[in-house]
Amino acid sequence: MKKWVILLELISGLALNLSGASAQTTVAPRAEAVVPQAQPAAVAPQVQSPSALDNYILSPNDIVLVKVFEEPDLDSQHRISQDGTINFPLIGVVPISGRTVTQAASTIRERLLKGYLRNPQVRVNVIQYANRRITVLGQVQKPGSYILPSEERVDLLQAIAMAGGFTRLADEGKVLVRRNINGAETIIKVNAHAETKNSSSQLFEVQPDDKITVGERIF
Repeated sequence: MKKWVILLELISGLALNLSGASAQTTVAPRAEAVVPQAQPAAVAPQVQSPSALDNYILSPNDIVLVKVFEEPDLDSQHRISQDGTINFPLIGVVPISGRTVTQAASTIRERLLKGYLRNPQVRVNVIQYANRRITVLGQVQKPGSYILPSEERVDLLQAIAMAGGFTRLADEGKVLVRRNINGAETIIKVNAHAETKNSSSQLFEVQPDDKITVGERIF
């Protein structure tokens, strides 16, 4: 009888040891560190500086392309007529000569707002420049006709420099600019000497077809 009791105790002890060993060798699943993928650094949008052409002043015979956002039927090309206008769809005749391309776009937009479109976005681009000339006469070194740069503004002093500058007899305070405004010749008196003291934003700007005459000093 004792043998059976001892045998049962041995079997029980062995079972307990096996279960304990099994519990000790149970391996917990290994935790893996998840490294977040590096996100590409946000790139700040490039800010485009306003184009110098936005300040270009339109003149007759310039050819412009007018585009209206999401209104492809209105996108059209126009040659500015001698009276400074274009004939635009829906709104008819629009004066744009003497304005910058930005101002011309604003003028067209305002017309379209009057009963045609709710919030038109208009862009005007020059696709061909007219042959823009000025005439410089009087007391300058090289009187004559000069072509203005297509894409740039030209002030009075630059125009006189194109003609070789003043002669020694020039009266810099007596410069006359003859300009066609709304079909009528207008004479503008400019003191070129005073212009030398102005900032670039205040300088008198010449326009195509201007006739500039530098007066003579009286001794």
